[in-house]
Amino acid sequence: MTDTTEHIVDGPHGPLRVRVYPAAAAHAALVWAHGGGFAYGDLDMPEADHVARGLAARGVSVVSVDYPLAPAPADAASGAEARDGVHHPVALEQLAAAFAWTREQATGWGIAPDRVALGGASAGGNLATGAILHLMQEGDPLPALAVLAYPTLHAPQPPTPPELTERLAAAGLTEQFGPAVVSWMYENYLDGTTEGAPVTAIPGLAGPERLTGFPPAIVVTSDVDELRVSAEAFVDDLRAAGVDVEYAVEPGTTHGHLNDPEKPGAASTIDAFAARILRP
Repeated sequence: MTDTTEHIVDGPHGPLRVRVYPAAAAHAALVWAHGGGFAYGDLDMPEADHVARGLAARGVSVVSVDYPLAPAPADAASGAEARDGVHHPVALEQLAAAFAWTREQATGWGIAPDRVALGGASAGGNLATGAILHLMQEGDPLPALAVLAYPTLHAPQPPTPPELTERLAAAGLTEQFGPAVVSWMYENYLDGTTEGAPVTAIPGLAGPERLTGFPPAIVVTSDVDELRVSAEAFVDDLRAAGVDVEYAVEPGTTHGHLNDPEKPGAASTIDAFAARILRP
């Protein structure tokens, strides 16, 4: 099992906890953000811990980021009380700080700073993409690679193709990421309407012109997942901007398949990420 260490990074919005998963003889690193609708998730969920351990076992050192969460409402079913939180752009700017910190540490780990990737899953994929757009706006160093798992990048989303609509209905997932759910998720993150929101919050708004210069990317989506249309539209925009993008759908999976480590889709996605990150 990979030994981990925890560190406190000085972020622009206060201290930030990161967990480092070192890989033996690593030549590349990944700064990683878990998912959870901007308001949920932690470093111990499989989408964070299992993914990081799996990548470290495959030769990629990982810095998993405990970014600050958006507010969470009370949940009568679980008995959870309402929790305060932060709003855009706090989480993505903290993630960008974790990326800068990792670049600073990389040489000491035997990794060139220009071999540090940045990515995330679901809402974490949004934050990673938003952080990259923020770095581009600031003229700061960019990651070697964007690594995105079933990201949400649009609010509202592009239309869902009929074939996917039928499969979502058959799986009982019609409302999982319907318009009301996606709208609430983004409005809670933004603390307001999505109208006029910046591209760092809704990267799908960027379009090819503002994506010119975006780093190479690998995007893997879940199969029966309404968020897939968001990722596919963004991949199209990246390609139109001349960005080198690898895109794949993980067959037979539903949204969040990296949280199901016992199923083959998780291992396959981790394999694909590791192979791309480690490519010279």
